[in-house]
Amino acid sequence: MSGKKALSLSIKNTQTLLSAYMPMLERGGIFVPTQERYTLGQEVFLLLTLPEESERLPVTGQVVWISPPGVSGRRMPGIGIHFSAEDQAVRDRIESQLAGQLNKGAPTYTL
Repeated sequence: MSGKKALSLSIKNTQTLLSAYMPMLERGGIFVPTQERYTLGQEVFLLLTLPEESERLPVTGQVVWISPPGVSGRRMPGIGIHFSAEDQAVRDRIESQLAGQLNKGAPTYTL
């Protein structure tokens, strides 16, 4: 596939943000529920809206996680996007919203 695919994600509350955020990635990342097919390494463009905010934050990244349609358990279909180096400000905003909640073993959409 050539070119970046565009996605939009609006996260309504901090608990959902905690489940979707991927702090284990070097530059941070986010899980985006989707039924569409993606490939590992594929570049994507995401407009991300964080809880209690109206601004849509542009994020560019690579697909590093895939939960395909039909995935079992409490998982939902979607992709994990590893933020690009230019998205440090987005990572900082997410981690500031999640201050004190990361690394507490909360269930996530990925690991």
